[in-house]
Amino acid sequence: MLTRLPTLAAGTLALAAALPAAAQENVQLYGRLNVALEALHASGGDSVQRLSNNRSVLGVRGSEDLGGGWQALFQVEGTLSPDTGAGSLAARDTRAGIAGPWGTLFAGNWTLPYSSATSALDPFYPTTAGYMSLMGNGAGATENNTSNTYSFDRRQQNSVHYWTPQWQGWSLRVARGMGEERPASGAHPALTSAALLYDGGALYATVALEEHHDYQGRGLNDRGSKLALAWRIDSATQLAVAVESLRYATATGDLRRRTAYVSATRQFGRHGLRVGLAHAQSATGNSLETIGTVRAGAGTGATHATIGYDYQLSKRSSLYAYYTRLANGRNGIAGFAINGLGGETGTAGATLSGVALGIRHNF
Repeated sequence: MLTRLPTLAAGTLALAAALPAAAQENVQLYGRLNVALEALHASGGDSVQRLSNNRSVLGVRGSEDLGGGWQALFQVEGTLSPDTGAGSLAARDTRAGIAGPWGTLFAGNWTLPYSSATSALDPFYPTTAGYMSLMGNGAGATENNTSNTYSFDRRQQNSVHYWTPQWQGWSLRVARGMGEERPASGAHPALTSAALLYDGGALYATVALEEHHDYQGRGLNDRGSKLALAWRIDSATQLAVAVESLRYATATGDLRRRTAYVSATRQFGRHGLRVGLAHAQSATGNSLETIGTVRAGAGTGATHATIGYDYQLSKRSSLYAYYTRLANGRNGIAGFAINGLGGETGTAGATLSGVALGIRHNF
């Protein structure tokens, strides 16, 4: 249940204040406020002017030195909505764990390796214009094995994670979404996610895999695979590309979709230019079902393009503006993944577009 923002803030501040009193070390209160004025339009006449919250957060995190290179870690991160005052204390990345020479092991409610491997390559993540409209088949803000059975861009409740140390730029992250749910179908849903990462400074690369066990029914497993590269040409310029393949196993057959994404960013002092382009091919397979916004058949693909501008007010604050356009094929039903326009999702062939003017502050 959502609480009012003052209750959320008071609880988080009280927690942060209590931790040092218990000899806790390295405690940090942090957050992000991100809101935008948007004017959106859908073919067919639907339009809206609104103030949108782009996943603002408030959290507290810290560590305790255990000696011998080991640390105990904690983080409690909640949602907050500057536009409405709503919030929830631990609905975002929240964990308890341990880190040392052999890596980091933790458990909680946390973004999966498959998702985090490429989210930073999208300069509009996480806003209405984010690539989750097509990449990953939607956005799962905080999910379990039955609350969302389609998205591969998700934060997973009841998950255990292990991150290896970095070695010559290479690292591995794996996670398991524990199979605690027991749907009436007799399935035993669970999740496995992994990403191999390379960060060499000028070059970033990743291969990510995720499997959803029994999500569409007993014995039916869904798989996502993703490859991405980013080239940091200099300190101000980055080019990135990612390709993804999703396969769903349903009671009526398989369902497959491939999506590609490219982005470019360039900083000129305080001024920044951002471009993102995602294209999903028409899905294939003999499945008669629609999973999220993926359905088989001709004309079921979509293209989502965004161009934007940032102006840095300071190291922590910036103003931004963008224009975004999502065009479905004649049978496509994709919509904005967060801050959706409403009834446009599910309307075949819809084209959505809009402009936004926002402000973002990190602390």
